[in-house]
Amino acid sequence: MFDMTQTLRQQANTIVSAAIGAVLPDTAVGQALENVSFPGRVILVAAGKAAWQMAKAAYEELGARICDGIVITKYGHVNGPIGNFRLFEAAHPVPDENGFRATEEALQLVSGLTEGDTVLFLLSGGGSTLFEVPLIPGAQLQDITNQLLACGAEITEINTIRKRLSKVKGGRFAKACAPAKVFSIVLSDIIGDPLDMIASGPACPDSSTCEQAWEIASRYGLRLSEEAGKCLDAETPKVLSNVTTHITGSVRQLCLAAAEAARKLGYEPRILTDCLACEARDAGKWLALEAKKQIGSGRVALIAGGETVVKLTGTGKGGRNQELALSAAAVLDGQENVCLFSIGSDGTDGPTDAAGGFVDGTTATVLREQGISITDVLQNNDAYHALEKSGGLIFTGPTGTNVNDVAVALIG
Repeated sequence: MFDMTQTLRQQANTIVSAAIGAVLPDTAVGQALENVSFPGRVILVAAGKAAWQMAKAAYEELGARICDGIVITKYGHVNGPIGNFRLFEAAHPVPDENGFRATEEALQLVSGLTEGDTVLFLLSGGGSTLFEVPLIPGAQLQDITNQLLACGAEITEINTIRKRLSKVKGGRFAKACAPAKVFSIVLSDIIGDPLDMIASGPACPDSSTCEQAWEIASRYGLRLSEEAGKCLDAETPKVLSNVTTHITGSVRQLCLAAAEAARKLGYEPRILTDCLACEARDAGKWLALEAKKQIGSGRVALIAGGETVVKLTGTGKGGRNQELALSAAAVLDGQENVCLFSIGSDGTDGPTDAAGGFVDGTTATVLREQGISITDVLQNNDAYHALEKSGGLIFTGPTGTNVNDVAVALIG
């Protein structure tokens, strides 16, 4: 049993640790490989925020059966050597030259394989950025990525565009591996587990169309070069015959683990949704209002999982989980024995070193006393610095997994 004397902040940390621990990919990758035989050579390619952890689990299961391997993950996410694999770190959420070079090496590694060979492809969230060889100049891709991130587009909309600007997305990597087989293990970071959208589906037939891509580009007013426009006109592969895929991990598991941890702390857990998909500020206000309704009803934990979006209106520093938490602080102002926290399961929230944010009924007061307006902070997208001043940043470091976000309100 957990310690019932913990403060709300300590309880939040306990729930965060338990929830993330339950969705680490190690066991899942091992189970996916247990009863699989690979007759020829095995080449490993791992991409995404959880790539190092997934590759390590695969190496522990298969060892020398893997002839060669490349791992491409986010800066700071490599935790040591793995056999003879080449390990690369690159930028996220906007791609950089290190990611482009690493992915080029992956394409070279899988070229010239035979029908009897297998590419063990380990894919996790963040792969859309980290696993990339652009069909347009890198600077153009970076500009379009920034436009998509700033406009508040949903991840499936963003990936519909990115697939068409890439040599590896939208099933094109699997085609590059042919005639070799591709055995793909995918850690899902998108609500509903749409396989062709997770990391933009490098080894999955693409269900989206050119017409849909142009509609998204028009709706958000994307500035596209003539070169990029031609890419949007080129259709992606709709059929792949050389791929077998296993999906593992989900935001549902993350929510269930948070609920179990809360139960052990003496709360009655209630999972409100595992499909949260709206602006972060709106999600924070909604969850805080739901929490206020429960005050006086005993010890309750309200849980919501999914992935919100941030529409950039300023130039500050933060992430969607930090914005969600800070927007809740205004609603919870003055409430006693209530807290709300939100974290990204990968341990990094937006382009920051924090996993998310924690607020309670005192957060707004603490900020007011320092002359800080929550409304102004959110308008400038500067939740990081406000939470830093209120002691509300949550740090986990890179976790090795990536299955969306979870937000929890504890009512004592």
